[in-house]
Amino acid sequence: MAESTDMDELLSTFKKFAIHGDTKATGKEMNGKNWAKLCKDCKVIDGKNITGTDVDIVFTKVKGKSSRVITYEEFQKALEDLAPKRFKGQSKDEALQSIHKLIEGKEPTNVGVTKVAKTAAMDRLTDTSKYTGSHKERFDESGKGKGKSGREEIVENTGYVAAYKHAGTYDEKSKAK
Repeated sequence: MAESTDMDELLSTFKKFAIHGDTKATGKEMNGKNWAKLCKDCKVIDGKNITGTDVDIVFTKVKGKSSRVITYEEFQKALEDLAPKRFKGQSKDEALQSIHKLIEGKEPTNVGVTKVAKTAAMDRLTDTSKYTGSHKERFDESGKGKGKSGREEIVENTGYVAAYKHAGTYDEKSKAK
């Protein structure tokens, strides 16, 4: 009973990594990128006994000749190939149990995937109070953008040239004559 629970956890971890980063994935097949991510996130890759290259080689060995993905059965075979190499002092069965313990119940991590750059240079470049010229007109006093009205020149159909000082004084001049 305990072993079937472990296999269920292994299958659920397989499915979580299989669909990671792919909206069209069904969770039945895993690509090489997600296989490498699983090995890295679950600490199968230790840098000494198993490297990223070893993981890629095992993936290529267990997948079909013309296939680009592995199934759950091929995933288990890949773990069987990696286990003795990762846990050298243990028997094959003990090594397989150890590698299953590393993987069971894990999920893909998103640590450091997208970080917002917060540097002094970025702060200076995005501080709207320091903008000058025509760019300054695009923001109000609080620094919030004005939207379309800040970007477009609003046309006044008064008949006068823009920035003409005596606009609206024609009638007064013609009456005086």
